[in-house]
Amino acid sequence: MTRTETSRRLAPAPKLRAADIAYDALESLIVTLQIEPGAPVVEADLVEMTGCGRTPLREALMRMASNGLIEQMPRRGLIVSDIEAAEHLTLIETRRVLDQLIAQSAARRATPQQRKDLLTCAKRMVAAAKKGDLGAYMRADQELDHVIHAACRNPSAVAAVIPLIIKCRRFWYAFQHEGDIVEAAKCHMLMAASIAEGNPEEAAKGSDALIDYLELFARKVIDN
Repeated sequence: MTRTETSRRLAPAPKLRAADIAYDALESLIVTLQIEPGAPVVEADLVEMTGCGRTPLREALMRMASNGLIEQMPRRGLIVSDIEAAEHLTLIETRRVLDQLIAQSAARRATPQQRKDLLTCAKRMVAAAKKGDLGAYMRADQELDHVIHAACRNPSAVAAVIPLIIKCRRFWYAFQHEGDIVEAAKCHMLMAASIAEGNPEEAAKGSDALIDYLELFARKVIDN
């Protein structure tokens, strides 16, 4: 089944602002290391790589700068922030609390269509993991986050967790040789299914199981 065919199963998403589209495009470039940590941010290159206009890209860059994903360096301009492996466990500790809140809220507040969409995205992650298709896996992961964040209806929690998720995703991509994509997909499916069932307590457990995996993965990377 093609990506277009599977995406048709998802409910029509609200029309995204140009800056949101630019933000997602930049996130993908940074997470997949197409723009490496420490690399300079060149506006003309971003326009070519994303196909987005300069104005939405500038707004997206401002958001990423406020989230710590982009840094302003003296005499160097904007650069992509480094991966701080030693501080990653603290990041995961913070994300655990936010993810629990978001998962529980989504379990309570998701619409019937959002519950279906959660399972669709998670199934796509599992299928991509089994095929070893990292690109499809990362796209489905990003889409799953979008559905959960819309379903929780807590924009403050979402705004706080998004930069943490992006940094976790980039960390995982950078050190993927230490991880298990199939196991990670199973954890996402467990969380998505528990949210879809509408059980806040199970949703919190599903969220914790995913964070447990990410913590074990991070410790393995750091210890090596």
